[in-house]
Amino acid sequence: MDTLRSLIPSINSLVVFEAAGRLNSFTAAARELHMTQAAVSYAIARLEEQMGTPLFRREYRRVRLSDAGERFHADVTIGLSHIQRSAQDLRAATSGSHVTLACSTAFAAFWMVPRMAQFRQDLPDLDLRIQTADRDLDLLTEGIPLAIRGGDPRDWPQYHAEAIAPEEIHPVCAAAYLSNFDTAPTPRDLLSHPLIHLEEPYRSAATWRDWFASVGVPGKAVPKGLQINDYVLVVQSVLEGQGVALGWRHLVEGMVQKGVLVRLTDHALFTGKAFHVIWPKDSPLSRPAQAVRDWLLAQRKPD
Repeated sequence: MDTLRSLIPSINSLVVFEAAGRLNSFTAAARELHMTQAAVSYAIARLEEQMGTPLFRREYRRVRLSDAGERFHADVTIGLSHIQRSAQDLRAATSGSHVTLACSTAFAAFWMVPRMAQFRQDLPDLDLRIQTADRDLDLLTEGIPLAIRGGDPRDWPQYHAEAIAPEEIHPVCAAAYLSNFDTAPTPRDLLSHPLIHLEEPYRSAATWRDWFASVGVPGKAVPKGLQINDYVLVVQSVLEGQGVALGWRHLVEGMVQKGVLVRLTDHALFTGKAFHVIWPKDSPLSRPAQAVRDWLLAQRKPD
């Protein structure tokens, strides 16, 4: 049986092939890999010679994977991604100081950043990398050990999950906006004020209709108002006095305690869901990642 080395003498040709196929360009692959375009073309030609079939169709000013190239590229991509992830895990386990945490921009801005001084004090030898994304990431594919995710863990059977905060939602406004209320407002009073809506494009999120429904107000009575697809901008709009928004307690409670934001009613919507620290079941955590996970869980408020 042919050995891998006899079939493909250099793994570098696979790295070049993966980049060229992903980018549909020898020039772009050369730029990404810090090679010359001629070196990329030569590596691909040698690989095609070794495989005995064209892997690319050369067209005017561009290249495209051939049918054989498409099949081979899919397998090469999977293989190289597994090697990359394993190498990252080994490096993390041995170097030990670098841990990536994936989360939403809102969690990073309103929950994590205010606690960074405490994090540095508690874990001075660890470097934390916070990676924000519009949507929930596949941690194994991305090579990320930890993430924060809201919802029901039964929807993520491939992850371990530990809750750090229940989903508790109440209306908030800027302190200066309180002058728009003569008395403490009832939930129905809020219908006559500008409502700022979060229109979450990828993650599931409770809405003003959900909150009003929890106090018996029908959804058709809820005005549209300003609609924003980023919660950080929602909070910024509230701080600028543009109106009233829903406040997720674990994100805004620090600003409420400082008096920057004001909770408007005693009624809170509890969705029965929570925000969790998650990590893949199929990838053991390095000691530094375990330390970050344990630190995050230690920030939970007592019941």
